[in-house]
Amino acid sequence: MANVQHLKPEGLSQPAAYTHVITAEGGKLVFVAGQTPVDAAGNVVGVGDFDAQVMQVFENLTRALAAAGATWADCVKVVQYIPNWDPDKHRPGLTAARTRYMVPDSLPVSTLLGIQSLARPEYMVEIEAMAYI
Repeated sequence: MANVQHLKPEGLSQPAAYTHVITAEGGKLVFVAGQTPVDAAGNVVGVGDFDAQVMQVFENLTRALAAAGATWADCVKVVQYIPNWDPDKHRPGLTAARTRYMVPDSLPVSTLLGIQSLARPEYMVEIEAMAYI
């Protein structure tokens, strides 16, 4: 039987958007490759529109998790890659997507990287995930 614990270590801040430490025993790991804002037909969604792109990425992640029998409640880690990170420009759309999809009582550990570029210049975001079921 899988056992997952979300830990809030003393001496660390208590963030609202992620968990500092998660432990897992007795289950299966699911690794989801970085998802980009591409629809099922291979078309880039929302060229120039970060909010539309991040929602497409979360839809893709949701489908990928489901293919392995996982949900966002099972997600234990995400890494977000955003070229030319600008908190004022990007944080509202990212927060909206995370709020829509992630489960408040099961927030994953999370890393956000502001990077130079992604595989295609039209991509404004890429997110990879790990789940534990």
